Amino acid sequence: MNTKPHLLKINISHLNSHITCSLCYGYFIDATTTTECLHTFCKSCIVKYLQTSKSCPQCGVKIHETQPQLHLRADRTMQDIVYKIVPALFENEEKRREEFYNSRGFSKLKKGVVEKIPEPKLTCIQASDDRHMYKYDEKISICLERYHVHSMPVRGSHSKVPSLQEKFIRCSNRLQVHDVIELLMKRLDIPSEAELTLICHGHELTKEWSLKQVYLMYWSPKGSPMFLFYCFKPG
Repeated sequence: MNTKPHLLKINISHLNSHITCSLCYGYFIDATTTTECLHTFCKSCIVKYLQTSKSCPQCGVKIHETQPQLHLRADRTMQDIVYKIVPALFENEEKRREEFYNSRGFSKLKKGVVEKIPEPKLTCIQASDDRHMYKYDEKISICLERYHVHSMPVRGSHSKVPSLQEKFIRCSNRLQVHDVIELLMKRLDIPSEAELTLICHGHELTKEWSLKQVYLMYWSPKGSPMFLFYCFKPG
């Protein structure tokens, strides 16, 4: 009996109707789904569309009579799937965002760089022997270590961030950076006026990123767990 798993190869063009926005005809960026009919669009596309309409552009169902934008939800699962299927889409989108912020005199992505470390390149899953298969609500193991450089005044004293006793955590990769920071604040009993930041591979992380995004951008294809360093945010 042959127990070797069968590898199914699918042409990406066969999936395009499921992972492209019907408003801009591009792949989903910041995938956003309506709560009424569950159709998905790019966030910027559907927000702009609903400024002049109250119905879904795909099926015509009325989303809400007065405030349709309140019935939109970020679809991180769909966005993870798109980033995994489409080669280099995540890298290219982050580069475009960085150029956008730089052109306006500030940088959202590089303002938190702690040290200059070459970023790992994402590779197409078809071309990689160490391909990462997508699973719904996949679990990720992380290790939270104290970063030993930054300190800041807390309640009148110059205090270094304390160290965790239990450093290893296994959680959903859909968890966002700000969720991990909130967990750290509670576990370390840090006062609310202090501000923590997370660092991975020398880069300060944007709070809205999911752990999946952090893994794809800074950690893949390193082994488990993914190391995240925490410290007080420099004032």
